[in-house]
Amino acid sequence: MKKGNIFVLLLSFLVMSFVLIACGSDNSGNETEPEEPADTSENTAEDETDGNKEVAEEETEEQSFDFLSMLTGGTSGTYYPLGGEMASTITDATGIQTDALSSNASADNVVALQNEEAELAFVQTDVMDHAVNGINAFDGNPVENVQAIGSLYPETIQIVTKKDSGIASVEDLAGKKVSVGAPGSGTYINAEQILEIYGMTMDDIEAQNLDFSESTGGIQDGNIDAAFITSGTPTGAVEGLSATVDVAIVPIEEDKIEALIEQYPFYAKDTIAAGTYGLEEDVVTVAVLAMLAVTDNIPEELGYEITKAIYENAESMAHDKASFITVDSALDGIGIELHPGAKKYFDEQGIAQE
Repeated sequence: MKKGNIFVLLLSFLVMSFVLIACGSDNSGNETEPEEPADTSENTAEDETDGNKEVAEEETEEQSFDFLSMLTGGTSGTYYPLGGEMASTITDATGIQTDALSSNASADNVVALQNEEAELAFVQTDVMDHAVNGINAFDGNPVENVQAIGSLYPETIQIVTKKDSGIASVEDLAGKKVSVGAPGSGTYINAEQILEIYGMTMDDIEAQNLDFSESTGGIQDGNIDAAFITSGTPTGAVEGLSATVDVAIVPIEEDKIEALIEQYPFYAKDTIAAGTYGLEEDVVTVAVLAMLAVTDNIPEELGYEITKAIYENAESMAHDKASFITVDSALDGIGIELHPGAKKYFDEQGIAQE
């Protein structure tokens, strides 16, 4: 056989050998190209869902409450005794122990809520308005984590003095020792605004920063001449004073009331009825509203239960001011965002925030 033919046969043999080896390798899978990665999008989605569930469960655990603190006011005012009844009602309705705690009232209460040192608090509607807008005592520090449950009752601005003090008008307070409450408190701000309407400032009086019981005690002892007291009537401290001396309440004239409301719409005209504190006739003055505020970390369902408990059980509360707590007036004077649970409750009652 010629050498050329032998070479061709050998080359053919080698080619066939390589073909057989390649086929064998494909069948065994040892040398095949790697498969495309499996589609894990469904698994990833499931993992993300599970992760989200875990986060949600953790957040739910963080937002569960075994105990609620309700800040009220001084023990001689209206907030504290009414708050005690409301706290008991909330405890019974929710199964969560709720305690009413005495405090320095509105401004301090809002700060405590802002710092999450309490969950619920009594606040004046005007002070709450100042807080969310970052003005007056909250200048440059607006409160963003507080929401409303609803308004409760009118808080009357009472300028209290002795009947024989010679103080018959706001102008007569000039040069006198007058208690105006703690700086930044609701009472203090009310005093500032009423004096302003009369063309006066704190510099025109000898301002004393006393609480309600200290104020009435000071009037009784002759250490001060008068006191601004913003509280639902009758106020315990003033009733106590009227048991020992003849009390007078300084009226606010109609034109001044109109000017005050025009400048500060959260005020309303109010009347202290004859017979209160032994008064011989009605006294015309102004009022703001007391409201209940909460931190926004209260879960919606708990906020709903709190709202329902208060407005559906007010008639069973013994305090005089409980009679003012109604669904129909619950959103009066509320200028801040409602808690989602409160909104849900009022929506069910057909009551909408203006």
